[in-house]
Amino acid sequence: TMRLYRHHHDLQVFAARLPYTSLELMKKMRGNFPSQCINERAAFKHTQKVVELSVSQKENAQVAIQEILQEIFNIFSKNLTQSAWDGTSIVRFQSRLHQQIQQLEACLRTQMEKELTNPESEDIHLRLKRYFQTINDFLKEKQYSQCAWEIIRAEISRCFLMLNILTKRLQN
Repeated sequence: TMRLYRHHHDLQVFAARLPYTSLELMKKMRGNFPSQCINERAAFKHTQKVVELSVSQKENAQVAIQEILQEIFNIFSKNLTQSAWDGTSIVRFQSRLHQQIQQLEACLRTQMEKELTNPESEDIHLRLKRYFQTINDFLKEKQYSQCAWEIIRAEISRCFLMLNILTKRLQN
C-alpha cells in the first residue's frame, strides 16, 4: 500500500505542475501572435479538436497525457529554423517537456505493466494520432514557415489547456 500511495502522490505532484510550467516556457519563446499571420490562421482547419477529448477513466487520462506530451515534444523537435523564436527558450521548453515525459513514465510504469487496453483508450490513441498528424501535415504543407509555427504554437497552447483538464482528473 505504501508503494500505491507513493505512486498516487507522485502523480498528484506531477499533475499539479504539469501544464503551467510548459505553457509559460512556450509563451517565452515568442511574444504576441504576429499580425502578418492572422490571415493564414484560417488555413489551419482541424477536423477535430483535442480540447473536446472526453476521457471517463483516470487510467485513460494518464494515457492521453503521456501521448499529448510526447506528440508536442515531437513537433517541437522539428525544423524550427524559420520559427523566429528565442533559441534559449526553445531549448528550455524542449528540456522541460522531456523531463515531464520521463516523470510521467516513471509514475505510470507500474500502471502500464498491466497492459492497459480498452476501447476508450484505443479511441483516444487514434484520435490523438489523427489530431497531431493534422498539425504535422500543416507544418509540412506550409514548409515550416514562421506563420505556420505561430499558428501551431497557438494550437499547442490549447493542448496545454486540455492537459490541465486531464491532470485535474488525476487529482480526483
